[in-house]
Order: sequence, then C-alpha cells, then structure tokens
Amino acid sequence: MKDETESQEREEFGTLLKFTAAGFTGGLLVGALLDYFGFQRSPIGQWLVRTLSGEGESLFEGMYALRQRFRRATGSMAEAYGWGKFLGMSPPWAIDWGSRLLGVNVYGVEGFYIPYFYALSDQIGANVSGLIFLRKKERSWRRAITQYLGHPVMLASLLIILLVPIGLLVARAVGFSPTTQTSTALETIAANLCWVPPLVGWLVAARK
Repeated sequence: MKDETESQEREEFGTLLKFTAAGFTGGLLVGALLDYFGFQRSPIGQWLVRTLSGEGESLFEGMYALRQRFRRATGSMAEAYGWGKFLGMSPPWAIDWGSRLLGVNVYGVEGFYIPYFYALSDQIGANVSGLIFLRKKERSWRRAITQYLGHPVMLASLLIILLVPIGLLVARAVGFSPTTQTSTALETIAANLCWVPPLVGWLVAARK
C-alpha cells in the first residue's frame, strides 16, 4: 500500500512538472508574437505573457486537482498543492493593474514585486494549502508543523518564496527592465521556480 502511494505521488509530481514546462513555452511564444507585431509595451500583452509564464501551469494544475478529486475520495499532497496554486492565480492581476493605476513605474526598480506575484502567488497558495492538508491529515497543528518542517516539498517551496524577491530586486537594481514582451516572459520564467518543489517531490518519491 505504501509503495502504491509513493508511486502515485511520483506520478502526480511528474505531471505538475509537465504543466510548468507548458506554461513557460506558452509565455515565450506569445511574448515573441506580440513583439513581432509591435506590442512590446502593451499592458494587456504584459498581463497575458506574465499570466502564461508565471501562472500558466496553475490552470492545468487546477484542472488536474479537480480531476483527481473526481477520481477518488482521498486527497494527496500533490492534489492539495495543485488546488493551492490554482486558487492563488488572481491576486497578481489586481496587484499589477492597481500598481499601474497608482502610477508605479512597472519597468523600474520599484516594480520588481509585480513579476514576483505573477510567478509565486500561486506558490504561496500551494504552500498554505499544503500546510492545511497536513493539518487535516494529522488533526493537530503541532504535528502538522512538524510534518511541514520535515517535508522536502514544503521546505523547497518556502525557500523560493523567500529568496526570489531578493533576486528580482537585485536584477532591477543593476539595470534590467522588461521593455519587451519577450524580456517580460524571461523575467517571469526566471522568477517562477514553482517547478522546484514538484521536482523535489518527484526525486524524493523516485528515491523511495
């Protein structure tokens, strides 16, 4: 039974990795197409490119989590992870358009947080959802936190949530500016390390 569960987890995290690659590819292709037609600084174009590059996989993961829920009554960490990412998609849209309305220079240093939220708001949602999953499983916050601190996927997720904004701020400070849709996609993809936790989960399951 345990071997079957581990095999299932490995398959699920492998599926999440494929979804991430699909989102990256979509963001780059749309970015290149918009640049070709002269929409390098189109706000709507940037919204679309960042959504695909930073959150495209979350659309697939949400559908995957829904499918898994219909297939069986019991949940899994990968399923909870997928639900969290799907539910964390919309806040970046409000942050992006709200910042533009407030006059924030989205191409300058002060706009570094915008790609961060596009890339990792779903990751924050996945992290919280994973903790809630552990709480339901363990029926105790103390045991849930203990499991959280010993879970490689959750720790990898927490690490990238804390480190990525530092990298984005440094990149903007030294002169990087997403003045084309392709560079917008590349910045978001570089920040979107959401593939790391599923990879860690896949490797751990494969090792077991």
